[in-house]
Amino acid sequence: MAAKSLDLHTVCRGFEPLNGGTAFRFNPLQSFKFTDSISVQRIFPSHNKAVGRQIICSVSTPSDFARDNVISIVKRPWETADARLVLEDGSIWKAKSFGAKGTQVGEVVFNTSLTGYQEILTDPSYAGQFVLMTNPHIGNTGVNIDDEESNQCFLGGLVIRNLSTCVSNWRSAETLPEYLRKRNVMGIHDVDTRAITRRLREDGSLIGVISTESSKSDDELLNMARSWDIVGMDLISGVTCSEPYEWKDATSAEWDFNSHGKASDKLHVVAYDFGIKHNILRRIASYGCKITVVPSTWPSSEVLKLNPDGVLFSNGPGDPSAVPYAVENVKQVVGKIPVFGICMGHQLLGQALGGKTFKMKFGHHGGNHPVRNLRSGRVEISAQNHNYAVDPATLPEGVEVTHINLNDGTCAGLAFPEMKVMSLQYHPEASPGPHDSDPAFYEFVKLMRENKHIDK
Repeated sequence: MAAKSLDLHTVCRGFEPLNGGTAFRFNPLQSFKFTDSISVQRIFPSHNKAVGRQIICSVSTPSDFARDNVISIVKRPWETADARLVLEDGSIWKAKSFGAKGTQVGEVVFNTSLTGYQEILTDPSYAGQFVLMTNPHIGNTGVNIDDEESNQCFLGGLVIRNLSTCVSNWRSAETLPEYLRKRNVMGIHDVDTRAITRRLREDGSLIGVISTESSKSDDELLNMARSWDIVGMDLISGVTCSEPYEWKDATSAEWDFNSHGKASDKLHVVAYDFGIKHNILRRIASYGCKITVVPSTWPSSEVLKLNPDGVLFSNGPGDPSAVPYAVENVKQVVGKIPVFGICMGHQLLGQALGGKTFKMKFGHHGGNHPVRNLRSGRVEISAQNHNYAVDPATLPEGVEVTHINLNDGTCAGLAFPEMKVMSLQYHPEASPGPHDSDPAFYEFVKLMRENKHIDK
């Protein structure tokens, strides 16, 4: 998109706004003949191999050529409007909107991750929720085609403090506001996220309504918040796939940090899609496994007919008690072949084994949660995203609690060796987050190999 005008002596430095929030960059895919109206001040190498070099320049009364070939990347390309966040406790928070407009209701949770907002936006586990980012600066890296964890955004809305007008990342394909608008997701900024986070920590997760519609009164929005509830809602049915499919994409070589090598024998894993993230599948595929993904309602009898070497019960949104059909399928698989549950899958396994789950005060959402492995004593910094937990006191004899969250002591991992069961409440693939827990995928592969009596 060509800039309509350039101010006198506008300074351009790659992707950085230097002139009242306006920045320009040269198209890296074109060659330029500089006219007298553009004087090059400095040319220097770029870490972006596609760009090759970045240019700092001064533009004085630009010619038509310069005007047509300088790209305006961050000249506030989004429309904004007054917005409100109304919480069920009666508090009203004034804000500015970006992304889609309208009125939306959801459960407000806070996420403490410093980076990875695109992965969070596309994580199906956030269906039905407004995600409040505690990091005050969001949007500075834009969005790209590589970091999506699913094919769409499932969350209800994004709440942030400061929306960056600077997009500075070599992989960036579009701005965050553009990305949300195209996917019909609401976002608000210029709101006191620290104060809201403290309220959520003290009172627990709250239902809220985001609205840009001035025609709706505060009382009307408050009534919407108080009449809606996420407990008992089957959110998995809205995020699962409709038909089985085979997944083949493994972690790309430049990102693969796996130090255990690949499985030499082809193992077949069937993954129940309760809202599965792409990088969970990539990590398993990195061990040479064949992966068949099936919908959340796929009968366990049909899964077993595929003769899998293991079954993965994936992450997903909402209340595990709202999906008894999934619990029943888990019951029918446990004990027959090795299984691995992640997040929602962990909770479903807990229920299938006879335990109970409960809703937490404000859940765990972020990439900095310490977890202790009770078998090894090792502490892992983990990525977590859940509002429910398994009550270990309700589990039958033989089920072992393998991990605990060091912030609040909740159950973070289970094992039932006799039944070849392992599970984690958190995300070993991270995305975003640290990679401390990635060896869990190797443990699952090892469990399948041992069950097939394949030499290590």
